[in-house]
Amino acid sequence: MLETPLFEALLPAHVFGLLLVFVRIGAALMVLPGIGEPFISARSRLMLALLISLIAFPIAAPDLPALPARVAPMFLLIVGELVVGLFLGTVARLLMSALITGGMIIAFSTSMANALVMDPSSAQQGSITGSFLNLIALLLIFALDIHHLLFTAVIDSYMLFPAGQPPPIGDLSDSIARVVGQAFLLAFQIAAPFVVVAGVFNLGLGLLARLMPQMQIFFVAMPLQIALGLLVLALALPVMMQVFISGFESTVVDLLLP
Repeated sequence: MLETPLFEALLPAHVFGLLLVFVRIGAALMVLPGIGEPFISARSRLMLALLISLIAFPIAAPDLPALPARVAPMFLLIVGELVVGLFLGTVARLLMSALITGGMIIAFSTSMANALVMDPSSAQQGSITGSFLNLIALLLIFALDIHHLLFTAVIDSYMLFPAGQPPPIGDLSDSIARVVGQAFLLAFQIAAPFVVVAGVFNLGLGLLARLMPQMQIFFVAMPLQIALGLLVLALALPVMMQVFISGFESTVVDLLLP
């Protein structure tokens, strides 16, 4: 084992403190929406994380733990900071998944579920409505400066999760479960107009099929259903985004800000 003087010579205490801050902030920026996207270069994310770490280090320095004398305690401290950082980013990322879920519900309700496109946020194929809503939400997050709220939550996390203490795994699990439930609630709230319109439309089609069995309902209904879905999307989009942004902001404030 390395003795304390030699270990401090290899890794000074202030460098170790900056490393702890960088691990938490870097892990959060790896997952945060808009910054942790696959199309953002890793070098840009690392430089941003280092810049924010240099700004946050004087704030967190008084509460940072001392440099351990052995490697094992230092490794445990780094792992704890990594868990907290990933938790902070995962909360925002799970809330963004409400748009993917709501977009898929909308796609099924408007006969556009087969129109799959490459989603740049998740780096996989998704519904065209989910990708559209996701890009609009990212634009609004940056336009309304909500990303500043996320940065504030990451820096103020040292008040909720002091560095050097084991992360409360039970509380983190409960918070993740609450966020998942809130994300599903937001998804159904966003897609509610389309579910109602699709129900009424399908009810009318059923009655029409009973009254006119010789009509090819499928060929008549699909273009009308797509056109009606696009009309509802054009009318309801401002309210949908307002509901999502309000739910996103309130959940981040309730869970991540002291």
